[in-house]
Amino acid sequence: MAKRDFYEVLGVEKGASDKEIKKAYRRMAMKFHPDRNPDDKEAEGNFKEVNEAFEILSDDQKRAAYDQYGHAGVDPNMGGMGGAGGFGGAGGFGDVFGDVFGDIFGGGHSRSSVQRGADLRYQLELSLEEAVKGTTKKIKIPSLVICNSCDGTGAKKGTSPVTCSTCGGVGQVRMQQGFFSVQQTCPDCHGTGKMIKDPCLECHGEGRVQEYKTLSVKIPAGVDTGDRIRLAGEGEAGFNGGPAGDLYVQVSVADHPIFQRDGKHLYCEVPITFVDAALGGELEVPTLDGRVKLKIPKETQTGKLFRLRDKGVTPVRGGSRGDLMCRVVVETPVHLTERQKELMEELKETFAAEGEHRQSPKKTSFFEGVKKFFDDMGK
Repeated sequence: MAKRDFYEVLGVEKGASDKEIKKAYRRMAMKFHPDRNPDDKEAEGNFKEVNEAFEILSDDQKRAAYDQYGHAGVDPNMGGMGGAGGFGGAGGFGDVFGDVFGDIFGGGHSRSSVQRGADLRYQLELSLEEAVKGTTKKIKIPSLVICNSCDGTGAKKGTSPVTCSTCGGVGQVRMQQGFFSVQQTCPDCHGTGKMIKDPCLECHGEGRVQEYKTLSVKIPAGVDTGDRIRLAGEGEAGFNGGPAGDLYVQVSVADHPIFQRDGKHLYCEVPITFVDAALGGELEVPTLDGRVKLKIPKETQTGKLFRLRDKGVTPVRGGSRGDLMCRVVVETPVHLTERQKELMEELKETFAAEGEHRQSPKKTSFFEGVKKFFDDMGK
């Protein structure tokens, strides 16, 4: 079977530069690599063909022979130059293949010495009033900031970091394994590509120092426990001139002595006397906007909910304002005077005379149910 033109295999023109050939080879080798195409015989054949084409075209002497005589000029069986350089020849096949191998398995790029600073989190407790209406709070946080003494370089004032002699500044070293060339993080500079011979006395070569800074945080109205406020660039300083991280303020709303919050609605318990519950009345109840009048109809039972519209919370993400739910609790009178006890006894007698089923229908229904339950058990 006739071999394809090597330039055609790599997808480049005959006059392509060494850089273009190298770039084309990397692209084609990654496309057909066996690890990316398991059990694909066609891809395996294409991969071998790409390797052969690059071995010839990356070597100046072999390429010249191929350009003049075609495949016959580089085929050793026909007297050509094929195989003279092998995989480790002057053409740099091992280096390029190592780059491709590194790209496939994640080791082909040196670590940049410029790094973004870490994000920080601050837990901020608010009162219910602050969370509902919004406020501005000052917080004090510890953070790593750029060292003023060395301007973040980590080197002693008057000196500068130098290029790592082990990796030549690329941050990685190459390990040769057969014809594979695998890159690893430089053990001396830890991937930064720089070495500090004289560390800064203030930051000890880190380029950053810890300081406390005070920030004003604007709390929007309607926030609730679990909400986060992001302050861009207020986290830790970056490394070697990298951007600073962000600060996330985590909101926690403290318990309130009167109100409980459920989303945009508020709930509270309102104690009333049994007289107001029986005869009805009007009383003042608290809201976050001030006091309002609540009308209690006669014969109100304990546990009844009264809705005060638009007295709740406006959600931080928009939407209608919530309501305030007032749950009345009938309070039993205590510390009765002798006269009050006499009146209560008289009232009790009137209830008994008329029959409790009229004044206490729930009580009557309950005990009738209890009687039926025990009667059924005795059958």
